[in-house]
Amino acid sequence: MMDWTLSIAILIGGLLFSMGIGLPVALGFLLINVIGTYFFMGGVRGIDQMIANATMAVSTYSLAPVPLFLVMGSLFFHSGLARRVLDAIDVLIGRLPARLSYLTVTSGTVFAALSGSSLANTGMLGTLMVPEMMKRGYKKHMAIGPILGSGGLAVIIPPSTLAVLFGSLARIDIGGLLVAGLLPGLILACLYAILIFVQAKWDPTAAPVYDYVPKPIGERVLIFCRDILPMAAIIFAVVGSILTGIATPTESGALGILAVGILALIFRALDMKAVTTAVADAARVTGMTFLLITASSTFAQLLAFSGASNGFVRWATSLNMGPTEMLLVMALILLLLGMFMDQVSMMLITLPVFVPIAMSLQFDMIWWGLIMLLMLEVSFTTPPFGLLLFVMQGVSPRGTTLPEVARAALPYILCVFLLVGLVIVFPALATLIPSMM
Repeated sequence: MMDWTLSIAILIGGLLFSMGIGLPVALGFLLINVIGTYFFMGGVRGIDQMIANATMAVSTYSLAPVPLFLVMGSLFFHSGLARRVLDAIDVLIGRLPARLSYLTVTSGTVFAALSGSSLANTGMLGTLMVPEMMKRGYKKHMAIGPILGSGGLAVIIPPSTLAVLFGSLARIDIGGLLVAGLLPGLILACLYAILIFVQAKWDPTAAPVYDYVPKPIGERVLIFCRDILPMAAIIFAVVGSILTGIATPTESGALGILAVGILALIFRALDMKAVTTAVADAARVTGMTFLLITASSTFAQLLAFSGASNGFVRWATSLNMGPTEMLLVMALILLLLGMFMDQVSMMLITLPVFVPIAMSLQFDMIWWGLIMLLMLEVSFTTPPFGLLLFVMQGVSPRGTTLPEVARAALPYILCVFLLVGLVIVFPALATLIPSMM
């Protein structure tokens, strides 16, 4: 058998080379898989086996929540429910220094629990909030930073589409991984609020105070009961049904769509355009995601069949590193990869190697999975190719440069690093809620 170092160099090196020459990720995986199966798995018979495995990879029940969460989140935004929630939170916050920055973080946290899409959250908040902040005289870092930070919360706060993909690929309990991000996600939102407070105190001109006429308390209560409280039905349908054991993650996705649809009907915000747009968006993203998962499944089998996975695990575990040091090395690898590729590609490349190492070190897999998801969240905003950076630049005022967007994101990235440290030191932050299920 070929030495494992040569096998891993051929497979991963070939994959990185295909990406480097501009080949789409899915096609790059497909090309390397065909070449690898031909040489490592018996020529034409190996390719036949690859085709058979492709069907099995995407027919697993654990992937069913992906299109359901995507439809739910897209319908939530396109029906206008998201704008209703944003306007209500704006009224409830009242007169507060840097109130629009706080509004962004609060709304982003709520949207994360109602949509599960970081890109959708960032795009909507950027489109709605940046022009208003610029008009009010906010400096760019006070407008852009909170949107980037709160947009990434959807990676860990359920329902997270990325968490479902991660759990499926890593063979981690998806329900446990989804709810594990609830408490850390709320802590991260609080860290963002503290950061905004410090920034506003440090430079009061960064978020000028402007005249605001507060609403009477009775009107605030009415707005809360009318526009925000009903949204709790969506959160309970998704998160509450998993926590209480009423539904599986797949069933919770269906319940979430039902809850969004009923609320949109009640508010007379549901029409065929919103439905067709939501379904089309979900179908497009799901198709590409499942194609990547198909390719990843064969790639993982190639790594195992060629001896690359076992060899790398034996080498990694033979190093004089403790479990914490090895965990930090994995996090560093994700941080570096996040500068150059998207999250799904990172998972497809690293999980076939990382998962066996994590299991050999006897990590709690939900705890480990949450830390990896947090690092994936960071990669959304790491230059030069962080996806949220480009989304944010696209909705920012004309002339906003990518370095300006990246600098605004830096303090929020540091908040995520602080949370990673807290989860490592206090594992119960990740395991408490799943243990109650």
